[in-house]
Amino acid sequence: MVFEKRRGRDRLYILAEILEIAKEGALKTQVMYRANLSFARLIDYLRLTLKINLLEKVEINGKEVYKASEKGLDFLQRYREINELLRLEREKSSNEEGMMSIQVEEKGKLTEQGTA
Repeated sequence: MVFEKRRGRDRLYILAEILEIAKEGALKTQVMYRANLSFARLIDYLRLTLKINLLEKVEINGKEVYKASEKGLDFLQRYREINELLRLEREKSSNEEGMMSIQVEEKGKLTEQGTA
């Protein structure tokens, strides 16, 4: 999943990023490095995601692996859908603003031509 680049990351963005990383299962250090989190912040997010059942912790070959739960995958899908709706709305607004400025420019030219 490609996330939009931002100046700062909000809490939902980081949660979605962690869930994306842990879709197929990931070690704690993999999540930390790929999500670009400090160890302290990672621990906070892992506690939260485990507490609200977005992640599951399983043991594989003696290692703790974090894997997105069904609830976590559902959250991730809904997050993507909302992000897409917001992106489309921004594009629509941007296009409408562009059209308005073109109309203003055209009106200005018509006025100049009418007075000449």
